[in-house]
Amino acid sequence: MSFFTDLAHQYIDGEWKAGSGSWDIIDFNPYDGEKLASITVATADEVDQAYRAADRAQRDWGTTSPYVRRAVFERALRIVEDREEEISEAIVAELGGTRLKAAFEIHLTKEFLREAVHVALQPEGRILPSPVDGKENRVYREPVGVVGVISPFNFPLLLSLKTVAPALALGNAVVLKPHQNTPVMGGSFLAKLFEDAGLPAGVLNVVITDIAEIGDAFIEHPVPSVISFTGSDRVGRHVGTVCAANFKRSILELGGNSALVVLDDADVDYAVDAAVFSRFVHQGQVCMAANRILVDRSLQAEFTDKFVAKVASLKVGDPADPATHIGPLINSSQADAVAKTVDQTVAAGAKVLLHGRTDGNLVAPSVLTDLPADSPTLQQEIFGPVALLVPFDGEEEAVRIANDTPYGLSGAVHTADVERGVRFARRIRSGMFHVNDGTVHDEPIVPFGGEKSSGVGRLNGESTVDAFTTQKWISVQHGRSRFPF
Repeated sequence: MSFFTDLAHQYIDGEWKAGSGSWDIIDFNPYDGEKLASITVATADEVDQAYRAADRAQRDWGTTSPYVRRAVFERALRIVEDREEEISEAIVAELGGTRLKAAFEIHLTKEFLREAVHVALQPEGRILPSPVDGKENRVYREPVGVVGVISPFNFPLLLSLKTVAPALALGNAVVLKPHQNTPVMGGSFLAKLFEDAGLPAGVLNVVITDIAEIGDAFIEHPVPSVISFTGSDRVGRHVGTVCAANFKRSILELGGNSALVVLDDADVDYAVDAAVFSRFVHQGQVCMAANRILVDRSLQAEFTDKFVAKVASLKVGDPADPATHIGPLINSSQADAVAKTVDQTVAAGAKVLLHGRTDGNLVAPSVLTDLPADSPTLQQEIFGPVALLVPFDGEEEAVRIANDTPYGLSGAVHTADVERGVRFARRIRSGMFHVNDGTVHDEPIVPFGGEKSSGVGRLNGESTVDAFTTQKWISVQHGRSRFPF
């Protein structure tokens, strides 16, 4: 596809160029195996070039009027609107997203571009009182300088843009490293989008590479002040450690093991719909997905029958078909890992309500229940279409089970009493929780992030301003200070 081959390059200091590494990243369609593009990886030297270019460009960009900066995002939004169908087809092709998933991702991408327009004008200074006569304390909000962004494969366009766009809008420059499975939609497409929108050369750079080539060069480099990483908690722990050792701020958006909880007074049919979407959207490759579905034992039989029936009706197949609900996982390693998890969980005593077969990267949904309380599967993030049904006896046990995980990203509770739901939500140690809804949500102005192993820091709205700006105190003595010597 020319869309992919045209963008199969590094983008450094406003120039499209081939990497000089010794091997190529092959961009495959995960559904049919079609080769979309071949991209020679960037080396550590090219990462250095990208950061140096960003550092130079940021000096002018950071002093540019925010009204001028916001115009770039207004133009980018119009480009996305004009090319929506082409972008949708690219999401389907590169990451196996269904048509529904592509529409969902593009919708949120547009919302975050609209928010970037406003973010450009958000930073405000303050004047604070001083106990010293004649002194004025001014506190300025300034860009952090250069931000390094590492984005994932599951929502590559959205999760790259929701960090890149506000960081740029606030006057920073950015170097973006997309996931090697989605180098175009997570990386070079954004470079082209902002180039066409009039962003000055060097302010955004995209390096397509892998740690096998560059090691920790991307996160150790002296130029970036902030590293924003979205991905697994295992890699995130390493990123955070390296950043701390190099006195960098890290924003870590990591994995989850969210619970969707169905209390004894819930609307069962509505809860089933919410649970099926929360578990199986984008084949379950979502950090906020409802890994565990907790159901009060008084509703267990009814909920289970309806849930299994609805899951069994989901269509698995070609993501380009608008009727498809479940497309392929991103690669064969992911597909094999999910199938292995199901087999091991069943062998350890879980009851199979639905056992989906694996065909290439297509993994049909599985539903398991009666897992032993000490099952490792209950503790881990399953990045695939596997639902775990867990019965509980009363609200106290539901709280205990929901909190019994090293993660704390999202969750949901269903109940006829909204305030009961809010009380329940406040007892769960997670960054986000939803009453009478699904677990998968993201909105431009609410703080997004997790607790425990689900990450450090928040994005969106005011949280983004905190993440990508720094405060500077400048005092002015209008009179004369008295010095003791």
